[in-house]
Amino acid sequence: MSWLDRLRGRPSPRETAKQRLQVILVHDRSDLSPGLLEVIKDEIIAVLSRHVPIIAEEVRVTVTQDARECRLVADIPLGNRHSRS
Repeated sequence: MSWLDRLRGRPSPRETAKQRLQVILVHDRSDLSPGLLEVIKDEIIAVLSRHVPIIAEEVRVTVTQDARECRLVADIPLGNRHSRS
């Protein structure tokens, strides 16, 4: 990792690999397949887009886990009513 990457805040290959492994472990422990997460994401997009403008292509749904609990996290960017149809 170059000093320029560190300055820009980019994760090192080691950090990236660690994050990917954590995602795999969380999925295994939660019994939610990536396919099921896609279905959940599509349904969330369908429901919310009826009520508020969202940027559907930027919606991210993930599963996180700490020592006590497992969480389904949806990151849903809201669109601007005036600039999007």
